[in-house]
Amino acid sequence: MPSAEVTRADATRGASSGRRVRIAHLYPELLNLYGDSGNILVLRKRLEWRGLGADVMEVHVDDTPSFSNVDLVFIGGGTDREQRIVCEKLLGVRNELAAFVEDGGVLAAVCGGYQLLGESYAMGDEKLPGLSLVDLRTERGTPRLIGNVAVKSRICPHVIVGYENHGGRTYLGDGVEPLGRVAYGNGNDGTSGFEGCLYKNVVGTYVHGPLLPKNPGVADYLLSRALERRYGDGSLEPLDDTEELAANQAMYDRMMSGDIETQ
Repeated sequence: MPSAEVTRADATRGASSGRRVRIAHLYPELLNLYGDSGNILVLRKRLEWRGLGADVMEVHVDDTPSFSNVDLVFIGGGTDREQRIVCEKLLGVRNELAAFVEDGGVLAAVCGGYQLLGESYAMGDEKLPGLSLVDLRTERGTPRLIGNVAVKSRICPHVIVGYENHGGRTYLGDGVEPLGRVAYGNGNDGTSGFEGCLYKNVVGTYVHGPLLPKNPGVADYLLSRALERRYGDGSLEPLDDTEELAANQAMYDRMMSGDIETQ
């Protein structure tokens, strides 16, 4: 193992650098499809393994969130009913959340959370207003886009792998960069070859599974951007990600060899 890598045992060093990342986990009781709460565990541990601090604030349905002292916001995926509840809650603090995004705040949104970022999203035959944080829209389509997915993205050195299950077709506006290109699966709409979105420090994606355990490069991208915004230094010591990357590669290899079927 290269000496520059930080092993899991190094976690005993403590948060010696004094740098901390403040994470707001929005509505975990509603938005936790396919283990999305596991993403928060990954962010916390990857900070702790480097001797950095992690402050995780869970925002529940009866809470009024504030983003003034937050570095990273996470919104998971949920059912149509839960997505509607969350959107109504967030519309009440939309201006503050938009100011956070425009100021370079880091926001990661998965599936239903991703759809809420745009100007509108469809629920059955109904068109509902979104948060208008990113220039995108989501329409309803058939059939559902279900199966494993692999995405090549500039934000991390490895292919992003996971699982998608969505009836929405998401279309990006001019100037909004996709998270990446689909190597396997469907992505945003099943036809464009794009998956997810990148806008300032916002990452939106349909990749569940959860997203971060098999994709450490995505986790580190989010953490690095959060540290850069707060401290002016986004550098992260490399970790020994042998197990995570082996799981990532095994899943990707199975997709590309045809051992995993998509629906």
